[in-house]
Amino acid sequence: MTYVIGKECVDVVDKSCVQECPVDCIYEGARTMYINPDECVDCGACKLICRVGAIYWEGDLPDDQQQHLEDNAAFFNQTLPGRDAPLGSPGGAQPIGPIGVDTPMVAAIPVPGA
Repeated sequence: MTYVIGKECVDVVDKSCVQECPVDCIYEGARTMYINPDECVDCGACKLICRVGAIYWEGDLPDDQQQHLEDNAAFFNQTLPGRDAPLGSPGGAQPIGPIGVDTPMVAAIPVPGA
């Protein structure tokens, strides 16, 4: 089981969760954040601190956000646009920094006001 960042984070990228994560498993895409399911230790600290209510334990994802569970994992196990290989489990987001790209699902979400 893992925690998942849902639609409330898209185009908000609050990052309050990043400072709270004890294992540095929250990575930054272009428009949202992603929790690495292989690195997450299921502590829930990110959920408690998230100011926009975007983080869910996977069993509590609302029905209209179930696609975020698979999409969150896809950020790490699929080759993203402009990258040569999947990100995988690099062991922490801080040394890598922002990835600068999102999964095709997030990238397809209309940008507000555009």
